[in-house]
Amino acid sequence: MKENFTAATVEEAKKMAAESFGVELESIEFTVIEEPKKTLFGKLKGDAVVQAEYNPPTKRDVAVKYITDVLTAMGIENLSVEATETEDELSLEINGDDFDKVVGKKGEILDALQYLSSLVCNKIDREYYRISTDSSGFRERRKATLEKVALKYANNAKRASKTLSLEPMNPYERRIIHAKISEIEGVTSRSVGEEPYRKVLICPTEKRYNSRGGKGRGGYRKNSGRPNNRRQSDSYATSFEKEYKKPKPEDDMDLGSGLYGKIEF
Repeated sequence: MKENFTAATVEEAKKMAAESFGVELESIEFTVIEEPKKTLFGKLKGDAVVQAEYNPPTKRDVAVKYITDVLTAMGIENLSVEATETEDELSLEINGDDFDKVVGKKGEILDALQYLSSLVCNKIDREYYRISTDSSGFRERRKATLEKVALKYANNAKRASKTLSLEPMNPYERRIIHAKISEIEGVTSRSVGEEPYRKVLICPTEKRYNSRGGKGRGGYRKNSGRPNNRRQSDSYATSFEKEYKKPKPEDDMDLGSGLYGKIEF
């Protein structure tokens, strides 16, 4: 961007430009268009006019610099951040000597870097810019682990004919669980609770109830003539589940939208 600034002196005009762009003087390229002229008595006459040109760094550079600065401050050595940019996303592969510090417990550090670098970049021009972070293939391994967990809980929910609750997860991990459950017959899933304790419930779609009597302990009783007073809608196994019987709709369920939904300001 280019803009002319007028002031009593060249120095004042440059300061005006820096304040207007919100950056340091060193980041701006100046061209002096006009300078005040000295009169016979040594006084200045007229104004100074300078052209200021500022080209903000690309969001890609800002994201890489931000993550590099944060991890360097954390003491990560031999750090490298490789950026791959597509039309609608910037993927950052982060590596360093201490893998656990780069990733964090269950990817918490990667998630934080991804979220914060997105905030920093989106403040440049307020246009949404998607960023994803990974390190040594952690995301794919984590996805595979979560899909196995979803399958295990789905089978247990069907076998026990009751709703099962998973541990709290972030939106990205919950979407992986929901996507996997949607592929499995006989179960459905939904999220309950408030962040950061929001969790997934896996529920069987068919319920079985045992009646007393009949052949064998706990067997089914057909045509007994007695009404079944058990409420079939009461499919919640714990008081916690009853508390969230009417949960709010799940977070962004656009399963193909990448690691995170759009960040709103």
